[in-house]
Amino acid sequence: MLSTRVLNRTLLARQHLLERSRSSAAAMVEYLVGLQAQDVLPPFVGLWNRIEGFDPAAVSAGLSDRSLARLTLMRGTIHLVTARDAVRIAPHIQPELEKVPFRKGFYFGETVGLDPEEVRAHGERLVGAEPVTTAQLRAHAARLWPDRKPAAVVQAWLYQLAVLQVPPRGMWGHNERPSWARIEPWLGLALDREYPRAELLARYLAAFGPASTMDMQTWSRFTGLKPDVDSLGDRLRRYTDERGRTLYDLADAELADPDLPAPARLLGWYDNVFLSHQDRTRIVPATSVYKPDLRAYEAPFLVDGFAAGTYRIERTSDTAQLVLRPSRALNRRESAELTAEADRLLAFVEPDRARTVVQKPPE
Repeated sequence: MLSTRVLNRTLLARQHLLERSRSSAAAMVEYLVGLQAQDVLPPFVGLWNRIEGFDPAAVSAGLSDRSLARLTLMRGTIHLVTARDAVRIAPHIQPELEKVPFRKGFYFGETVGLDPEEVRAHGERLVGAEPVTTAQLRAHAARLWPDRKPAAVVQAWLYQLAVLQVPPRGMWGHNERPSWARIEPWLGLALDREYPRAELLARYLAAFGPASTMDMQTWSRFTGLKPDVDSLGDRLRRYTDERGRTLYDLADAELADPDLPAPARLLGWYDNVFLSHQDRTRIVPATSVYKPDLRAYEAPFLVDGFAAGTYRIERTSDTAQLVLRPSRALNRRESAELTAEADRLLAFVEPDRARTVVQKPPE
């Protein structure tokens, strides 16, 4: 039986959150099967937490030379992935994405009555190898269907077509509104429709395991996973957790020592480590009041390996203040370690502003 603490330390070890790696940014992005990138900053914070001496210019360069890409993948959310993962993963995600725009309730019924194939045909003419802005797409949508909300039609195109966000969106220091292009012509790679779904699950286990089939489904939104899991055969071993659930892991993957120290870490909002398990007690204590407000750009921090509060960065024209809000009482050592790590993160994110770190009392 695997204890919660074993699962915690194993997850942190595999995520390189116990000790930073010396790998390249591209290698880390691929190992993690992508980084959640709904906003621009979080993947940079995620890589800073995981790579020793991380240089954000590496991500900008990868987006520029098209070895990295930003597109809608797992859970219908934007991920930063390598180009070769973009064309391997998209074929598994795209069929479900294409169903979304014409489901009941999409944009409060704005697409009801539209012909999906007609919508797609217009989208295919508008989005190709050259970047097109969302504003440009809205203008076309308003012309084609003046009785519909343009935003609904644009979102339908972005789900129906295999598209990605093009730079400068996603580059360090850039937060422009996204422009879009088709995956294949932009990357110069064909979609790999033969890449096995089971291989994605094996890679998930390498970075997030041990995990249940429900955890795998939460991460991927894939359904009907049992045949994929069964196909991995002897590559997997089985465990049980404290609740008696069956957990799968790669047969040659190591479990971490539950007594390993876990340094304080300030993660990006939407960090994969919080979104990739149905049962999050391995990183969010069952009794925790942890509840980040993602609309306010609050992000979680870890103390002794578990979520222990949130932080946010408040900026003026020339100052930046990182505000820590613990959800439990921290001892003197924990508080000092957390503040020191917060100061390092703030220096990374805001090198040109006067910086302060403030720790609030537990709520």
